[in-house]
Formats: sequence, C-alpha cells, structure tokens
Amino acid sequence: MTDVRVRFAPSPTGSLHVGSARTALYNYLYARHHGGAMVLRIEDTDLKRSTSAHDASIISDLAWLGLHADEGPDMGGPHGPYRQSERAHLYEAGVQRLLGDGHAYPCFCPQELLDQRKEQQLARGEMPKYDRTCCRLPATEVEARLAAGEEAAIRFRVPQGDVTFDDLIHGPITFSSDVIGDFIIKRTDGGFAYNYAVVIDDAGMEITHVIRGEDHITNTARQLMLFSALGEPTPRYGHHSLILAPDGSKLSKRHGAASIGDFEGLGYLSGALVNYLALLSWHPADEREKFTLAELVEEFELERVSKSPAIFDAQKLNWLNGLYIRELGTVELYEAIEPYLAASGVKLAPVQREVVTEAVQANLVVLGDAPKYAAVFVEESDPATCPFAQALLAPGAGAVFELAKEAFAGLPAEFVPSLDAREVLRDLVEVARERGIKGKSIYQPLRVALSGRDEGPELYYLVGGLGKSRILSRLEAAAAFVARNAPGPGTRGGA
Repeated sequence: MTDVRVRFAPSPTGSLHVGSARTALYNYLYARHHGGAMVLRIEDTDLKRSTSAHDASIISDLAWLGLHADEGPDMGGPHGPYRQSERAHLYEAGVQRLLGDGHAYPCFCPQELLDQRKEQQLARGEMPKYDRTCCRLPATEVEARLAAGEEAAIRFRVPQGDVTFDDLIHGPITFSSDVIGDFIIKRTDGGFAYNYAVVIDDAGMEITHVIRGEDHITNTARQLMLFSALGEPTPRYGHHSLILAPDGSKLSKRHGAASIGDFEGLGYLSGALVNYLALLSWHPADEREKFTLAELVEEFELERVSKSPAIFDAQKLNWLNGLYIRELGTVELYEAIEPYLAASGVKLAPVQREVVTEAVQANLVVLGDAPKYAAVFVEESDPATCPFAQALLAPGAGAVFELAKEAFAGLPAEFVPSLDAREVLRDLVEVARERGIKGKSIYQPLRVALSGRDEGPELYYLVGGLGKSRILSRLEAAAAFVARNAPGPGTRGGA
C-alpha cells in the first residue's frame, strides 16, 4: 500500500486537544506503517473564531509530539493551498459543476421561514428536513430571481436510496437518504459548508483514507453523496471512539490538563504522551505497554482499534511518564527541569546540578515536580521550627550528629559526587553501630537534621548536594537543639 494518503484537518479555534492529537497520531501511524503520506490541512473557514495564534500553536504542538506531516501550510506541497481560507476558488468551481450537472440548486427560502417549517415538522413528530420548495421552482423563475440580485443559498440535491460504507473500525454502516434533507453547500453570505468543503479538499488532495472521531460518522453519508455526484474517487473511512473522562463525560479542562500545551507545560515528555495516546483504543498484539514512536509505526493497525469509548486514565499516563523520565541521562534531564527550577526560584550551583538531578529523578512523575524535590538542597532549615524536630531527640541522635560533623568535616571538597558521599555515610554508620546506635536511630535523625524533612532523597544525595558548609552548619544547629532540649539525667535519650 504505497499510495496511502491521509489528512489531519484541525480547526484553529483553540488549542490542540488530546482527542485531536490522538486523531493526528492515528493518521500518522497509519500513513507511516503503509509507506504513505500525511497531509496537514487547516480548516479555518470559521473566521470569527479562527486565529493565527491557534494555527501556529497547533503546528508547534504537532512538531513537539514528533508528528511531522509531509504536506501542509508550513512546508507546502503539490496539493495546496493547505488552508481552507485560501481555497474558496476551488469550492466555487465545485459548486458550479454540481449546478451544471443538476446535483445542486439555488434556494431562496429565508431563515425565518426555514425555522418555522422546522417547528411545524417537529410538532407533527417528523424528522426535520428541507421540503424542497426551491427544488421545484421553474428554471425561468430561478434565473429571473438571481438576475434581480435576490440572495440564494446553494443546496445539494440528495439522491434517493441508502448510503452504505464499510468503516475500517466499525464495519458496514448504512444511512437512508430519507432522513437527510437537501443540505446547503454554499451559504447566502458566500461561505461554504463544512461537509462540502472537506469533499473538495479530500478529492483535490487525493486523500485515500479518512481516519477521524466517531462524532463524524453522520457526516460521512453526506460526503459520500457529494463524492459520487462530483465523480471523484471515494476515500476509505475509519471512525475511532472518543476520549472520555473517568466519569464518562467529555474530557475537558475541568478534569485537569486537556490540551497538548497543558501537558507540555506540566512537564510531560512528548514520547510518553504519544505512547499513552496510542494505547487509548488501540491494542497491541503483545502485552507491551511501552513503545517508541518508531515501534508504534511498525505495530499499528486499524484492525486493532477498539470501537469502545476510551477512558482517559491520568494515573497510567503518570506511570508511563515516570518511566520515560527515569530513562533520561543526567545532563538531558537537568536541561529539561531547569526551566521549572528557574521559574520556582530554585538556583543550583553548577557543581550541584548532577547530584541534585540524580536525587530527584526517581521521584519525578512530571518535570514540573522538580522544584518540590530540589528545594531541599537550597532552602534553609531551622530545628527549632521543624515539624519533625522530635526525631532529633531520639536516643543516640546527639552522638550521631557529633560523629557526622567529624566525618563530613573531612570531605575533600565543598561538593562531592554521590558515590563519595555514599562511602562517607557507610563509614559513619559503621562507627555508630560500634557504639550501639543502629538503623532508624541513625538515618532518621540525620535526615531531619540535614533537610528538615522526614522523607526525601537518599541520604547520600543530600550529602552530595547540600555542600559541606551547609551540612556542618545544620549539624551544629541540630546538636545545639539536642543540648537545649534533651531529657535530663536519669531519663533516656539525648546524647
């Protein structure tokens, strides 16, 4: 299948939603799997809501995801223009073809009259559709009214009979033309209807496969009629399920991040997000859940896309994102988290960066969490106000602090690699054990003294990332706190 041509056709009326991004992904994977091409087409005919900023952000989001089109407004191609706002001349030519072949006709009915007829049909329990009043007008009357400058929309003359197509995901689907009234393809204001414009676009761009959300299924019957009337080859259609929130409603901002820009801003990695979106409805042949984009291209088949609704599971996305983060090298991860650190006011000395990055890596779910875990390496800690200060008064804690001061004072530099810090801690623990202090009685007081917290990075990361001066200062403060607050003679505890 070397002739596959698909298209992704977003409207630049807002940010790129994850549902639209998954549609783009499925088109990309299908095209690449079959050695075909993907076209990016911007459907910007809604002039009131379409903006150049949204246009640019959609293109940028697709690039961030790694879904690069072969043709489109930013790279050109032989089937342009690739923005609907620049294709009006092509739409008008198609309208004239349909009028000339008797597949379309002018409609002079004002909107007020159409609304009135619709209400009457509903009152009679009928499905609303146009009653073909203008279809029955004599040609001479039509010509005269047009010549007089009377405004008219152009309607497509719907043929009788069923419309059946074999959906690539849902299988055979049939629509009866009895429920489809003659629909408008050109409005009185000169604009062109969606169902008509996309047919002209898909035909002109030689699209062979249309992969989109199942909310477009009802549009397909109208589009197939237009392809037939225009005498153009008909694409194959595949309609995937929509992405729903856990409560079964449409996924939106009220459920958290919903646009690609939101996820990027929070610190999700593009590879993890692409991986997760692919798994929403698509089921790989094996039990794997982690795929690179290249592996997805190799494995993807529409036959393995489920018809069932896809439920967005943030926990699974977070799990995947964590896996991707832990695969990053230290330098690459620091470069990724540095903007988040800077925005939060966490400033690391160059010699701190490697060990702090190593320290936070295992805890990160998203890159945006980095300041929360890195702050311990730069913020001040006062035992007097620490909520975990009681740990400093554990039996033997004072002795641990004195041993630690002696051990850390001997560090060869202000900052040492985590491996060296691990070695110093190992020796410290050994000496403490020789004095009868073991396990939690060593680690917990030491952690609280160094960080002011009862959990966080491994101790050797704290030692490597805090710096000798800050370590000794905090140990001195902890020892002074013990001296002031330790139980008196005859009681257990203290140094």
